[in-house]
Amino acid sequence: MVSDNLPKCGANYSAFTPISFLQRTASVYPDRKSVIYGDRVFTWSQTFERCRRLASALRSYVAPGDTVAVIAPNVPAIFELHFAVPIGGAVLNALNTRLDVRMVATILAHSEAKVYFVDTEFLELAQKALEQMTNKPLVIHIEDKAYSGGRAMAAGLLEYEELLSRGNPQFSICWPADEWDAITINYTSGTTAHPKGVVYSHRACYINSLVTALDWGVPQGAVYLWTLPMFHCNGWCFPWVITAQAGTHVCLRAVTPNGVFDAIAQQKVTHLCGAPVVLNMISSAQEDERRPLPNAVSVLTGGAPPPAAILARMESMGFNVSHGYGLTETLGPATICAWKPEWNSLPLEERARLKARQGVGHLGLAQVDVLDPETMTPVPRDGQTIGEVMMRGSSVMKGYLKEKELTEEAFRGGWFRSGDLGVMNPDNYISLKDRSKDIIISGGENISSIEVESILFRNPLVIEAAVVARPDNFWGETPCAYVTLKNPSLAGKATEKVIIDFCRKNLPRYMIPKTIVFRELPKTATGKVQKNVLREEAKKLGSLPNSRL
Repeated sequence: MVSDNLPKCGANYSAFTPISFLQRTASVYPDRKSVIYGDRVFTWSQTFERCRRLASALRSYVAPGDTVAVIAPNVPAIFELHFAVPIGGAVLNALNTRLDVRMVATILAHSEAKVYFVDTEFLELAQKALEQMTNKPLVIHIEDKAYSGGRAMAAGLLEYEELLSRGNPQFSICWPADEWDAITINYTSGTTAHPKGVVYSHRACYINSLVTALDWGVPQGAVYLWTLPMFHCNGWCFPWVITAQAGTHVCLRAVTPNGVFDAIAQQKVTHLCGAPVVLNMISSAQEDERRPLPNAVSVLTGGAPPPAAILARMESMGFNVSHGYGLTETLGPATICAWKPEWNSLPLEERARLKARQGVGHLGLAQVDVLDPETMTPVPRDGQTIGEVMMRGSSVMKGYLKEKELTEEAFRGGWFRSGDLGVMNPDNYISLKDRSKDIIISGGENISSIEVESILFRNPLVIEAAVVARPDNFWGETPCAYVTLKNPSLAGKATEKVIIDFCRKNLPRYMIPKTIVFRELPKTATGKVQKNVLREEAKKLGSLPNSRL
């Protein structure tokens, strides 16, 4: 159970909950397109009916407050579950599709999932995870005929559409008795520690959805392309954002350059979201993969600081990129780099530099600031003094599931402590410098890995870069850069010396990487580079000989 106090269905119609978005949109715009997936097209009246059927059918297996898990790519079923599960009073746990068997079993057990929806692609993973569990959830197979693998393993499993057909299309919505009741659980990546179950409330998701639509200027009838995984912070609340604005959800099973450009051209997509790795993929697409944009496309990026070079490439292609910053604990972006019209006349590179900043807190938070973590006082607004980014307000998590001490530590001092280090600029815009664990201290100087990476991204030979600390007997640490080339054929031109010489022309001497390693960067499913993996690799390299030179 998500809490010791079992939530009850009630008639609290004044409660803030994103369930109300679906009810309203289906009532006002019943015939508008709600979801498009290949040749499958649904209207809002159909989606509302399907979600009520599913909620009704689930009642045979779960009670209000129980957890319902799902592992699936961005197909219609995972979207419908974002409404159907809370309509039935249960709590949704969308799992990262790149988790290994052990982690899937751990999360299912920790969340006490009663039902587990599994897409065709992940049936083998699900079966192996269940073998490690004592209390096994009921598995529901989401059959996707667009995917050919794994069907033989579905024998004997109840199928998604069959379950849905058993439900009552007039099922009475289980409104939350308390808007602070849990609506979803999202597990952190676990790259630095064991994964933590981050609990979101109905109220937080409702407020965050409306604020996102307002801050990003999402209009009514927007056409949204799903390039951001719905398992990642519930797709930054966009299942609810676009529904509130009676828009259309365009689902993609896999994110590829062809798939993205085809969807934009065919469906006249107006909005999409994604980590910088997705922007990098789009902006680096080959000419034969690209299609002309039929209209302006707004892009919201976050999850990692976007290099200015990528922002500049996207803008040159006709995409209008906005930058947000946040964490799982803040339901996705908690800040946005609010754009000022007077910046439009600046050179492209300067616009990209400004846009790469993390910006200002969104309207759903009471406060976002950069504080001294010891004194809890704001740092000077000088763009240089480093502090910890902290926030407080309604659209922050309730806490970590079954982790009282960790929750208290995260909110110590009355603020949510992000663990991210940044500065406050004179114009009150935040610039992130690093995770506290990623700052490189070399000869007493603090080096921001983000700043070094932004220079590496400017090199025309480089498509990706990540910088971590390498131990050093003289300096303590030195920057070690892991670099992926745009094309393997460039290996002859891109030597370690070539990259270091490029950095030497653009960085202070103490910030220049002393080590360059060419390789593909390890990433999480949300596109974040796994710096913990690279840090371990750099440790094994040991100290450079003659690093004092």
